[in-house]
Amino acid sequence: MSLKFGTSGLRGLSVDLEGPASALYATAFARHLLAAGLSRPGDEILIGRDFRASSPAISAIAVAALRRAGLEPRDCGELPTPALALLGLARKVACLMVTGSHIPADRNGIKFYRPDGEIDKADEAAITAAAEALRTEGAVFDAAQEAAEDLHDAAMALYGHRNRTLLPERSLAGLRVGVYQHSTVARDLFVSVLAHYGADVVALGRSQTFIPVDTEAVSPETVALLRGWAVEHGLHAIISADGDGDRPLIADETGTPIRGDLIGLIASRFLGATAVATPVTSNSGIETAVAGAVLRTRVGSPFVIAAMNEAVAAGETGVAGFEANGGTLTATTFTVNGHALAPLPTRDSLMPVLAVLALRAAEDRPLSEIAARFALPAAASDRLENFPVETSAALMAELRSGAGALSAFLAPIGVPQKMSDIDGLRVTLENGAVIHFRPSGNAPEMRCYVEAADEAAAAQLLAAGLQRIRDWAMSR
Repeated sequence: MSLKFGTSGLRGLSVDLEGPASALYATAFARHLLAAGLSRPGDEILIGRDFRASSPAISAIAVAALRRAGLEPRDCGELPTPALALLGLARKVACLMVTGSHIPADRNGIKFYRPDGEIDKADEAAITAAAEALRTEGAVFDAAQEAAEDLHDAAMALYGHRNRTLLPERSLAGLRVGVYQHSTVARDLFVSVLAHYGADVVALGRSQTFIPVDTEAVSPETVALLRGWAVEHGLHAIISADGDGDRPLIADETGTPIRGDLIGLIASRFLGATAVATPVTSNSGIETAVAGAVLRTRVGSPFVIAAMNEAVAAGETGVAGFEANGGTLTATTFTVNGHALAPLPTRDSLMPVLAVLALRAAEDRPLSEIAARFALPAAASDRLENFPVETSAALMAELRSGAGALSAFLAPIGVPQKMSDIDGLRVTLENGAVIHFRPSGNAPEMRCYVEAADEAAAAQLLAAGLQRIRDWAMSR
């Protein structure tokens, strides 16, 4: 079976999840909730899904399994993950989101939420243990599917209201904004919310089939689309999100994507955050750009949430977090536009999109100029897809085997000066550039992140890093 927990939720092949495996893990989640006292028999549990072809069947299998386990499922339909999580927090009930986020269409996944928010690594271990116990007991699961009461409109109304109070009325008037709709569940809400604020909205690229969009490593094909649309429609910006709408994509007036960590930084400033948690893969210039504490974590929302919780426990009152993909989280209440913005400790895409567009409208300058003004080190990232997990594990083991092995691997690129092993290997070279190798936690992919003196140097370093990985794999 291909299923395993990654950086955010359970992931695996769709053909596995469309069978008894979904029932097994849904039942294991219910067992964990009941055993930990997080839910009681008969409590409702919310279920949502993305637009993948496999998601309706997986959702219906989970409904049947959760009902047999003693909970009462409520169907929230196709909606952004943060909308589902927000309703779960408001109703103080658990949630289950069927989504593979940005990974290819032949894969899918499940994200789990307790009544108080996204599960942590301890919860993942408990769910995994419960699933193993069910297997040991010889429990038999089929792919039976059931329907559930519909709460889609309630979830979308709550999430829509949250985002329609963030900015003053018509504060985006005068901006012409493209919405790359593809197959993200956030596509229609993006259009309606931007129109609510007075933007001239152009809907682009709507698709009836699932298109995986990774906002942290935007493909050259996607960039070409964005640049073509920017010129064709005279756009000030183009916005989008990944499949389940929790990672933003923002391109400037030329169609060039803005890095997710800069989006998160702008969102944190928009909120007035005094403490920010972000993974080690986010730009190293964040520390000097944030007016407050910066807490570095491993990659994955559970680690960002854990760091935010530590900051709250230490007495911080304005705590936010963001990942290198731009997804922004909040752990405390913020006052924005005269309204209290309740904590939403899971990745959100719409709030950071509005934060960036509000800055663009307020400064009345091109987004490219605004981004350049932050003067963060030039950074880039990409990944090798269909890269076997076993191969990436072998590579990381070799690089960690000693300074000699790392130096030999990097010899065609540069001389390593210092190294961090928080998540993957992040190496600072003698010339001050940074290269970071990290296997994906969600898919068979090997990722590479770089920082350099300028964009050209970053692109050259990224290409060299990816080529070294390919060469090593070919030599095995």
